Amino acid sequence: MQHVSPIREPLVTGGKTYADITEDVCRQVEAKPNVRWMMALGVSLVFLGIFIYSVYRTLWFGIGEWGLNKTVGWAWDITNFVWWVGIGHAGTLISAILLLFRQKWRTSINRAAEAMTIFAVICAAMFPVLHMGRPWLAYWVLPLPNTFGSLWVNFNSPLLWDVFAISTYFSVSLVFWYIGLIPDFATIRDRATGPIARRAYALLSMNWTGSAKHWSRYETVSLILAGLATPLVLSVHTIVSMDFATSVIPGWHTTIFPPYFVAGAIFSGFAMVLTLMIITRKTFGLEDYITLEHVESMNKVITLTGSIVGVAYITEFFIAWYSGVEYEQYAFINRATGPYWWAYWSMMTCNVITPQLFWFRSIRRSLTATFIISIFVNIGMWFERFVIIVTSLHRDFLPSSWVMFSPTSIDIGVYVGTMGLFFTLFLLFAKFFPVVNMAEVKSILKSSSGVNHTHNPDASMHGTAPKSHKHD
Repeated sequence: MQHVSPIREPLVTGGKTYADITEDVCRQVEAKPNVRWMMALGVSLVFLGIFIYSVYRTLWFGIGEWGLNKTVGWAWDITNFVWWVGIGHAGTLISAILLLFRQKWRTSINRAAEAMTIFAVICAAMFPVLHMGRPWLAYWVLPLPNTFGSLWVNFNSPLLWDVFAISTYFSVSLVFWYIGLIPDFATIRDRATGPIARRAYALLSMNWTGSAKHWSRYETVSLILAGLATPLVLSVHTIVSMDFATSVIPGWHTTIFPPYFVAGAIFSGFAMVLTLMIITRKTFGLEDYITLEHVESMNKVITLTGSIVGVAYITEFFIAWYSGVEYEQYAFINRATGPYWWAYWSMMTCNVITPQLFWFRSIRRSLTATFIISIFVNIGMWFERFVIIVTSLHRDFLPSSWVMFSPTSIDIGVYVGTMGLFFTLFLLFAKFFPVVNMAEVKSILKSSSGVNHTHNPDASMHGTAPKSHKHD
């Protein structure tokens, strides 16, 4: 017997039945693309075109097309890499950790968050590959037997650890996402009227029938993948932070980076989930499934992780002062008062001050305020990575080597272009795949809505459509 709190608001509103959930979620997959979706895809494709042109210039003319110099050897490319990897963290946290903790509010948002993770990691992977200068030799980062004599990877390098961490993270996230889609693909398969759609979704659903054996295996595999993915949430950005923490450069050589980077990744990831889900719920009419309760829960996570990030900023300054190392002290003074002061204070404003507004319940439950603050958070997190990387490099131990970094149009094009790639992939996902996990939302329907549902063969929870639509 399950106790339902009389105070907590339901996770699914509108008195929905099982059949209503199937109809509401499948509608956007089965209907023709609307004008708003086509316009959004058009804009995304324009930015994707900018990305392709910028990549072409980078590959044809070399890294000299970027604004790098002898002092600042890492800049926008690594900034964008860390930023995109961070955005991808919320999907795995929502899918894996919240599943293990039996948090039912995850069910309406986990599908889109998992997709966002995969697309963000794809965007992130572009930057290290392009920064190699000769990306056609990217396979050299793998420990493969070869005939080049002593050519072998350096297992002591955190850059190699990145390769294993990111590839593992992407693989597990992709499998986790696809496994969750299988029951819903079967639902769309059984409802499909066109032969192409029916065959495509039949192939994707892998002959799912909704039998007890299938559901048992589905639940088992989901828990196993959640257990595998949970340590990845902590390890991936920890390893990314070691790209900096294992160096001896003032501003980087600090042990606080791993937890600080993980908190920042979850912080920015949840902000991007909110940005996307607020738009998605309005565009596809999913207000009954992605409710204010979901928005408020995510805002609470942002408040917590934003506060952790703020404490990390203060701790960095304290440790720099406490260390008594003049180079370390200067690195942080230079961040706040040097030529890049505007980036530092933008970071502090967006990441530390702005999220504290969520302590007020009215703001926490305001969609407009949440959308604006989520944008500010991701702007702030980009500036955080820029401040860590560029301000620590542009003034090193030799004043004669001090330079300023300025991005070129190709730098900007590659970064803006990855946004085009990200949103193109997300828009295609939202149109052809169910953006809400129907099977999991149905599993919480009775306890969340408080509505007594009579038996209805059209309201099956087996991940299949009504019997009248079935095809043999």
